[in-house]
Amino acid sequence: MSIPAVDPPRYDDQLAAKCERIRRQFARFAPPDLEVFASPPSHFRQRCEFRIWHAGDDLFYAMFEVDPDDPKHKRVVRLDDYPVASRHINALMPRLREALLASPVLRRKLFQVEFLTTLSGEALVTLIYHRQLDDAWEAEARQLQERLGIDIIGRARKQRLVLARDHVWERLEVEGQTFHYQQVENGFTQPNAEVCRSMLAWARDVTRDSGDGDLVELYCGNGNFTVALAENFRRVVATEISRVSVASAQQNLAANGIDNVHVARMSAEEFAEALAGEKAGRRVAAMALDDHDFSTVLVDPPRAGLDAASCRQLSGYRRIVYISCNPDTLAHNLESLSQSHDVERLALFDQFPWTDHCECGVLLVRREA
Repeated sequence: MSIPAVDPPRYDDQLAAKCERIRRQFARFAPPDLEVFASPPSHFRQRCEFRIWHAGDDLFYAMFEVDPDDPKHKRVVRLDDYPVASRHINALMPRLREALLASPVLRRKLFQVEFLTTLSGEALVTLIYHRQLDDAWEAEARQLQERLGIDIIGRARKQRLVLARDHVWERLEVEGQTFHYQQVENGFTQPNAEVCRSMLAWARDVTRDSGDGDLVELYCGNGNFTVALAENFRRVVATEISRVSVASAQQNLAANGIDNVHVARMSAEEFAEALAGEKAGRRVAAMALDDHDFSTVLVDPPRAGLDAASCRQLSGYRRIVYISCNPDTLAHNLESLSQSHDVERLALFDQFPWTDHCECGVLLVRREA
């Protein structure tokens, strides 16, 4: 791992290099012009985690970097600030460090700190220890929570102390609307909130002419896309395997007053079986699949992409919206999907500036026989 070197004057150059890579990689699928969504060049990550390094009476935030002279070893890099992280995180870092230095109770055997912040100004800080937390820790942590205006969670082996709440509420402005999202500690969220807004606006645009069709969303997480896309469809069925994410998605639908979505806790494979009539039970009955006309599928898979069976399942839909965090597996999946569908939109979302990572969005439309 290398720590990103943030250099805002060079941002356009690094983005141009990514664009050229994506254009070359996907040229064989004959896409239209690449749509490019830039990131703020610095302070773009709303969540970060740091190791806490103890050096005598001192302690500091640290990350590890592979030593180029000895790849088997990693060197400790001290971080007094972190330009990748949100301005809120950067403002909290020195204040939290000073409080830890002044408190033997809070600093003892602390080995990691995790920050989760929002564009709307909330912050949740998780302190992780190599010891059990006691009443003395809780008393001082509550004072710190009040002093810094944050929420704090303490973690240790088989121990989790939530002092106030285990989540923040993000508010994202998209196309003149405000969407509210509960983001839970240790739950997956898009780390770059500004780029997330661009992703939601793009997904809304490519599905805007859905008419009376229904949407099935696979890997819906906490409902990030579900909430923003629901109004473009008659009904939505969203699936997710993580219990925490399903609960959060349901909270987010309620917070946004959305009532045309059913969230099912099942894998994409289980949903395919249910849709084919090969799986029954209470969860399947609750989806009322026979009452739906799924014109569109949205898929946001893990880095490994989709397996062959999933690609075959997707090829049955008229429109596929594919959000990918790995262009290599996306290109591999398009080899299969492009046999029946054309690539009508291709987007690059620069979710992680100063890294080689690219996030892509593709709209595929089935060719008429």
